[in-house]
Amino acid sequence: QVQLVESGGGLVQAGGSLRLSCAASGRTFSSYAMAWFRQAPGKEREFVAGIAWSGIITVHADSVKGRFTISRDNAKNTVYLQMNGLKPEDTAVYYCAARGSSWPTKTRYDYDYWGQGTQVTVSS
Repeated sequence: QVQLVESGGGLVQAGGSLRLSCAASGRTFSSYAMAWFRQAPGKEREFVAGIAWSGIITVHADSVKGRFTISRDNAKNTVYLQMNGLKPEDTAVYYCAARGSSWPTKTRYDYDYWGQGTQVTVSS
């Protein structure tokens, strides 16, 4: 079992920055691929970024490429999402997810564990 707890969301003006954190329980954190997804009201949950177990391989959605960066610290059982250049369209609930595999995918159904989500609101 893996439990995930997100933090770091909030209200920010367009162009601002936030850093989301996801703290994971369990001694096998380093063997899981991790990802961030987001869901805006009335929309499907969409992939934002993923990171392999080693932290060396990352993938980002085209909509956030160049603005968001995913990283992880296996010693701290934590994955991060640094968000710069925020836009109003980034407003959503952001979820952390863990996959029982070394490699991330962009498909939500490939992930085994989810956090409760943290709200990010970007004002124009």
